[in-house]
Amino acid sequence: MTESPTAAVQAARRQLAIRMREIRTEAGLSATELARRLDWYPSKVSRIENARTPPAIADIRAWCAACGADRAVDDLVASAQSVDSMYMEWRRLQRTGLRHLQESRVELYERTRLFRVYCSTVVPGVLQTPAYATALLGSIARFHHTPDDVAEAVEARMKRSRVLFTAGNRFSVLVEESVLRYQIGDAETMAGQLGYLLSLMSLPSVSIGVIPFSARRPTWPLETFSVFDDTRVHVELLSALVKITAPSEVEQYVRACQTFGRSAVYGARARELITAAIAHLG
Repeated sequence: MTESPTAAVQAARRQLAIRMREIRTEAGLSATELARRLDWYPSKVSRIENARTPPAIADIRAWCAACGADRAVDDLVASAQSVDSMYMEWRRLQRTGLRHLQESRVELYERTRLFRVYCSTVVPGVLQTPAYATALLGSIARFHHTPDDVAEAVEARMKRSRVLFTAGNRFSVLVEESVLRYQIGDAETMAGQLGYLLSLMSLPSVSIGVIPFSARRPTWPLETFSVFDDTRVHVELLSALVKITAPSEVEQYVRACQTFGRSAVYGARARELITAAIAHLG
């Protein structure tokens, strides 16, 4: 099954470090000699080559110049920037509030035709009601201490969710039964959200599967993730958003969706679980 998203980032950083070490050895330089040429402490070279410290762009340029490998600069810089963009801390993404984050994904949502979504904690954003989104985004804003623009963020999320009704789009959504039971907001908010899921199940473009508590699991529950046209994945962690575009890694998430899908129930059985969750609210 899929590796940890943070492990994927570390693997990419290790590949960059390996390439920089190769450039040094191909130049016939020891780590100590390279450090002397760069006027660095030898420990800095060691940290970069062992992927303990990510190199700055200036470090890469200086490293290549010292090794006579100027042709490698552009590729290394591109690799470093790609690694940096894989892992985006929420505090960076949300520093101006939540509305901008919602709007920043509009272009991606509008060009995507096949959405695969897996959630083990909350209802996926594209399926949320305004009340549920308000309760959820409000809790996120409080936890991350972001500027309070929840109302504007909810409005932006609702506009983005119009892709549900765009002709040609397809949505394959999988949620753990726990998503139906975790109470976000008050009972009225939850009842409205669960009722909305029931109505969305009638759309021919939307497939909603529920993985029951009682299902025999082929693997463990994962972090919430979304796959866009089977070419890009967003994984949501507590502290960060991880973006994955490497085909071999994207394939793992597609395979995870297919594996989880075999444990899910659909149609009438999924409706029964949603209806039972509504009844449980009292």
